[in-house]
Amino acid sequence: MIYFPSMLMIGPGVAVVTPTVAQTAINQPIVQIAGSNVSQGNQIQLNGRTYPVPWIQWQDPNQPGKRLTGISDSGLNRRFGVKLASSSDFRQQPVQWFTPKPVALTTRFSPNGAYRFLDISTLAPTGNWQIQAQGSTLQIQSPSAKIGKIRSGRQQWGHRLVVDLDQPTPWQMERLTNSRTGKKNREFGLAIDANISAELARNWKFSPQSALKSLKITRKNGRTLLSGVTSGTMHPRVWMLNNPHRLIIDFQSKVPEQRSILWAPGILRQERVISLGNRQYPITWLAIQPNTPGLKLQPIWGSQNALLGIHPLLSMAKGTQVAAAINAGFFNRKNKTPLGAIRQNGQWVSSPILNRGVVAWNQQGQFQMGRLNLQQNLTTSTGQRLQIVSTNSGYPQKGIARYTPTWGPTYTPILKTEKIITVVENRVISEKVSTSAKSFAIPRNGYLLVLRSFAVAGALTPGTQLQIQASTTPASFDAFPNIVGAGPLLVSNGRVVLNAKAEKFRPPFDTQAAPRSGIGQTADGTILLAAVHNRVGGPGPTLKEWALIMQRLGSVNALNLDGGSSTSLYLGGQLLDRHPVTAARVQNGIGVFWQPNAR
Repeated sequence: MIYFPSMLMIGPGVAVVTPTVAQTAINQPIVQIAGSNVSQGNQIQLNGRTYPVPWIQWQDPNQPGKRLTGISDSGLNRRFGVKLASSSDFRQQPVQWFTPKPVALTTRFSPNGAYRFLDISTLAPTGNWQIQAQGSTLQIQSPSAKIGKIRSGRQQWGHRLVVDLDQPTPWQMERLTNSRTGKKNREFGLAIDANISAELARNWKFSPQSALKSLKITRKNGRTLLSGVTSGTMHPRVWMLNNPHRLIIDFQSKVPEQRSILWAPGILRQERVISLGNRQYPITWLAIQPNTPGLKLQPIWGSQNALLGIHPLLSMAKGTQVAAAINAGFFNRKNKTPLGAIRQNGQWVSSPILNRGVVAWNQQGQFQMGRLNLQQNLTTSTGQRLQIVSTNSGYPQKGIARYTPTWGPTYTPILKTEKIITVVENRVISEKVSTSAKSFAIPRNGYLLVLRSFAVAGALTPGTQLQIQASTTPASFDAFPNIVGAGPLLVSNGRVVLNAKAEKFRPPFDTQAAPRSGIGQTADGTILLAAVHNRVGGPGPTLKEWALIMQRLGSVNALNLDGGSSTSLYLGGQLLDRHPVTAARVQNGIGVFWQPNAR
């Protein structure tokens, strides 16, 4: 039982279970939901408010006539305030929701492995939830709760709010960057499905030195919202107590909760703090065992019809129905074009640039990281050999660029002066100048050659037959069907090899402190998808620190991925490392697909 005897107590420590991915019981049965007696949907209506949360109902095999309800673990966490505890068994998930100790809920998986549902049969009675399916919507009604008192106390480590409740009730925590006061302060919001008296619904003021700068309490339609501003280094954490029922909100610049959850076979969710000297960095990562039956990694992007475009990783992941994902390569945010290597199933989607670092893999679980160049040669029917400098890239270089239907239905010139050569079934059809149209159609059975240097234009006259050959340097990358590029390379063969200058990154990219994403490989072949934001009491790591962190996580090879506002780590319907509204749109990612029935 979690107990707070006084306002000075911060809270108990959290035991961390750290099973290795190799301990996953992949041969034990995985329960899936299928059959004619199943109903499911993608939204719930909680006390009259509708949220996009996957759910499913099925027949209880032990009690005919009784139906069981499963809600995605991400939905229970974000919309109800249900806390997921550490677990080393993917078939059960311990949760805490106004209970004296964690309650183990049985897990169920969607057939495509994109979501994990938790059977709420033993949790719903705690809140006296009334549950009914109406078409694709699951309606859940909880009893009307009341807030008795709200107490506030300034602590040596920060600030604490205590909200007294007469019974358990759903709640949701929000935390946003404050656009009015700047990055030094942050807004937060705690929405509680409970009524509050008019005398408590008021504004609170605190001293300038307080971790909690301001607090506003409002009520609307049977719901209470606590909103306010905290100092930039303070993070709100919510605890739930029973007997009496309370919500404890601590605002502190302290080491966050550490957890290890075996989410599914071969997918281990980890949250831990890595120390570099006196600096502490909270890291969130997924340890993926690529040889697990049914698991595969692939590059993903936002649209099936076009490579061009940027999208939130959250919607990209849901659209591709992956179980997990991380943002990957760099891109031009203005033009929404990729800036680096993407190869999928043996086909070059976008070519690498500037000899930058990449990660390559096959479906046998073999991975390689290193710096990569791609040589593409164009041979004409007259015997001339021309170099193609890029394919489907937003990085304009002098020479010949190639744009295929993967780019999209049309190509819009990147530079002011370009020549556009249309090729259909490997034969030149026409030549135009970029000023003749705003965009140019890319033939479905061909491609465009975009000339940014006109010395070779005479070799590409209409009627000329063409052939293209491609090879990589190092040549070993040719054997890998999947490649994603970003950079710089951080770790190779256990050693930090960071060299941002060699990969044409300009200062201060290599020295600035920022949120980071990365992919690593351990000595036993486990793949790490990792994200870090601020350190405890300060900004995120530099690239050198990020390399050391990835090394501390066990990486013998590691690659930096696009960071900053792009940093996003996804699992089972939610971002693990940040609130979705703070995450920028990205161009591409690395997706983890899982088929539960694969053996």
